[in-house]
Amino acid sequence: MLKDIVEARFLGGHRLFIRFEDSVEGEIDLETLISFHGVFEPLKDPKEVAKVKVDPELGTICWESGADLDPDVLYAKIAGESIELREPAPTFGQGTRH
Repeated sequence: MLKDIVEARFLGGHRLFIRFEDSVEGEIDLETLISFHGVFEPLKDPKEVAKVKVDPELGTICWESGADLDPDVLYAKIAGESIELREPAPTFGQGTRH
């Protein structure tokens, strides 16, 4: 997909409005996307969610804590599309014979 986010606005609670470069736009609720642990823990507080910024180099949204979200996942969620996941390549020592 590789569509960049060009606008993000805090809507209250854990909800954000997001617009992509191709004009696809909509709301997301972070509570349905992430668990608030690790780098995402500060986002439990809606005041921290409100500090969302668009990083134009990465084409996604981010926060001061270092948290960011994959724009492809957000695009799929807003556009109602599915994301194709690839199976990881088998590695040595994990029950495979070589």
